[in-house]
Amino acid sequence: MRDDKTIAIGADHGAYRLKGLFVERLRSLGYEPLDKGTDGEASCDYPDYAVAVAKAVAAGEAGRGILLCGSGIGMSIVANKVDGVRAALCHDHYTAKMSRMHNDANVLCVGARVVGDDVALDLLAVWLATPFEGGRHQRRVEKITAAERA
Repeated sequence: MRDDKTIAIGADHGAYRLKGLFVERLRSLGYEPLDKGTDGEASCDYPDYAVAVAKAVAAGEAGRGILLCGSGIGMSIVANKVDGVRAALCHDHYTAKMSRMHNDANVLCVGARVVGDDVALDLLAVWLATPFEGGRHQRRVEKITAAERA
């Protein structure tokens, strides 16, 4: 059962500190973080966390997901391998907004070594608050889903 207030979140060692800030912010906004790890700054493999978050979103355990690593690139590549996931690597207010409005992104990816904390928290807020616009964009999202199945 999909719960729109539950947000799966995962990070590797490079973004562990930022994950803590995101968890705090999610709670303050009334969301329930579903922490999929990591639990410290020891070196670890980002695909493990990307798969865990993406599967939680695809299975409906969480309404959306957040993935954090050094650049955000690896997390977004892995998450997009899971059917039903539209992970967007965002680095500013505009990309966060457009990922929701036009692409109905259900996983936000952020690079902790690319953006500062204030920017990261801003794009989290924008991403959570921006609805999918639908209309002509719905047809495009349906084409993404069809490509997954091909």
